[in-house]
This record gives sequence, structure tokens and C-alpha cells, in this order.
Amino acid sequence: MSIISVKWADNHLTKFGTKIDQLKTTFPKVLPRIVNQVGNRAKTQVVRNLTKQTGLPRKTIVEAIGNPSAARFGKLSYEMVTRGGNVRLKYLDPKETRKGVSAKPFGKRTLFSGTFMMGGKFPNRKDVGKFEGHVMFRNRSSGRQYSVVRSGVVIPQEMTSGATSAAFERTAAPLLQQRVEAALRKLVP
Repeated sequence: MSIISVKWADNHLTKFGTKIDQLKTTFPKVLPRIVNQVGNRAKTQVVRNLTKQTGLPRKTIVEAIGNPSAARFGKLSYEMVTRGGNVRLKYLDPKETRKGVSAKPFGKRTLFSGTFMMGGKFPNRKDVGKFEGHVMFRNRSSGRQYSVVRSGVVIPQEMTSGATSAAFERTAAPLLQQRVEAALRKLVP
């Protein structure tokens, strides 16, 4: 599993160490609240960029990320954990053509030749109920066996690379520093 993390405390702990300690004991809810606010803003950026990067609908990305593990007293971390493997073409806007099915993995329309979603001859294709919208191909080696076509899009890998990772780093690190410093100036003498 890949992890994206922002380690703001590493750089600034020596500078603000005693003040942060004082803030944690005097106002124990402030730092977890700041971490959660920054984490929610970073999550928004991750969802937005991951949607563009993978080509998946926003709803699918939100479900894959789920509810992050929020910060609380004694645990100052905000964790987004996602699951998922190689996504099926069914979820990437598939359209059947004579040459095969075209879908949008990574946001680019691509033709997967030799694949199908319906049965019969063109132009009178009929829906095959047992496929349930999945894009299939015939395994010639095993007779009339059908297999589901995968896209190559793996949400956990995409979440920790490219524009999504850059957006997280660009949002979370500076905003966390800014908010913690503002709280220290306001609440700790």
C-alpha cells in the first residue's frame, strides 16, 4: 500500500515545540480540529484530481476513498485509505462499436478491439443479461469462456502519483503550517 504524507512537524518541531506542547495542554481540541480542516481540504483536491487522472466518475472515487480516519485528542493524523484493484471497463464510460468497445481509462478514449458488451450481429445487437454491462472478450483457448476486460487503472497507485499527489502536497503542507502558526500566535503567549 502506498502512502502520501505531509510531515510538517519534522521541520518546525524544534522551533515551535514548547508552544505546541502548551497549546495541546491548554486547548486540546484546537490542533485536531486544524488537522481535520486541512485534511478535508486536501481530500477535496485529491478527489478532484483523481477523477481527472483516472477517468472514473467522481462518485466512484468518493466511494473508493471512503471516510478518512480523522485526527482526535492524542492522534494528530488524518489518514485517507483507499482500496481497489484493476478497474473494469464497465465503470469507464464504455461504448460498443463494430471493432470493439471504446472506453475512457485515464480520461482518454481508447478502443479495445475484439471486446463486446452485447450479442448478435450489427446493427441488431441485443443486450445479454448475464454480462450486466461489463465489457467482455472471448478466451479462444478455452472454447466459449468469456472474461471481463480490465482497464489498467488502479486507484491506490493513481492516488499516490502524478497530479493527485502533487495537489495533495501543494494543498496540505503550506495550509497546515499557516493554520498552526496562526493558532499559536492567537492562543499561546
